[in-house]
Amino acid sequence: MAKLAVQSRLVWKLLGIIALAIPLALVVVWLAIDFFALDYFSSLLEQFGVPQKEKVMDMFLDSVHRYLLWSGFAAIILALALSFVLIKMILRPLYQMIAITGKVSAGDYTGRVEVSSADEVGQLGEAFNMMIDNLNRLENLRKKLVVDVAHELRAPLTNMRGYLEALSDGILPPSKKILESLHQETLRLGNLAEDLLSLSVADAARLTLERRKIDLGELLSHSLNLFKNEFAEKAIAVETKTPNEPVEVIADAEKLAQILQNLLDNAWKFTPHGGRVRIAMERSPGRIRVVFANTGEPLSDDDLPLIFERFYRAEKSRSRDGGGAGIGLAIVKELIEAHAGKVGAENSGGAIRIWFTLPA
Repeated sequence: MAKLAVQSRLVWKLLGIIALAIPLALVVVWLAIDFFALDYFSSLLEQFGVPQKEKVMDMFLDSVHRYLLWSGFAAIILALALSFVLIKMILRPLYQMIAITGKVSAGDYTGRVEVSSADEVGQLGEAFNMMIDNLNRLENLRKKLVVDVAHELRAPLTNMRGYLEALSDGILPPSKKILESLHQETLRLGNLAEDLLSLSVADAARLTLERRKIDLGELLSHSLNLFKNEFAEKAIAVETKTPNEPVEVIADAEKLAQILQNLLDNAWKFTPHGGRVRIAMERSPGRIRVVFANTGEPLSDDDLPLIFERFYRAEKSRSRDGGGAGIGLAIVKELIEAHAGKVGAENSGGAIRIWFTLPA
């Protein structure tokens, strides 16, 4: 009822403005006839020698005033009727927005404005629908994040609780192995907290990028040096193919280094012992494409589009110790898109290829 009252007040205000404008126009016409048109009519009567000039002028004024009143009354009725219909049509999206915002405040993101025109009101409706879509996406992301974080925390906390209760009850004697297990669980919690912090920074990267000219090939070489020992431990052969000339991009050096290191970390973790990792850097008109390909078991078609989702693990049975929390590629996606680039994954010739592009 309150919403209907607000809508009715707005309609009546607009109709009141229209109804006021027409009488004002009639007053102006009335005065113009009395003070200007009557003098001109009087001079015409004198010029043509019309008898009973005063009587004719009175008849003229009476007739004009009478028809002016009737036409003005008809104009007000017609204008109000047409305006009421047009105002209702124009304000319909606004009424819908009022109703939808009430639903959104109650947590319902299903409502959308019906856009039936391409004018400013239609553009407002489309922008409003886009805003609701984004709010719905963020709300779903928030809910998913809460569930995923709770799921990630449950395992290490449960393990720590079990060990501590067993130690407290004297079921297990203190030992170096148990202390090492507890230490590993605390490290896992610390790593999860760091990953979540990195993810939140990646989400806000669009607002914090410090762009400058960077040699992508040089940055890749530096990142490879950081992972030299990890690849050597698993006897993984690393091949790189980069252009001879410098590959320069305008980007945030710190964020771009994080992208490369996350992709190298992903390749190291999921390449089997004695496998191979190939990194290719290609230049094309207007963009730079970088491909990380590693040998290993191909991903299913269902998994490929989802590996950049937060907390997603392609191998459900993989341990959290070996596979991580499933945040690394999500961070890559956020940072690449913050640089106006694209990212993707595919199976190709017995290898898993993860690629990204950046504007050149």
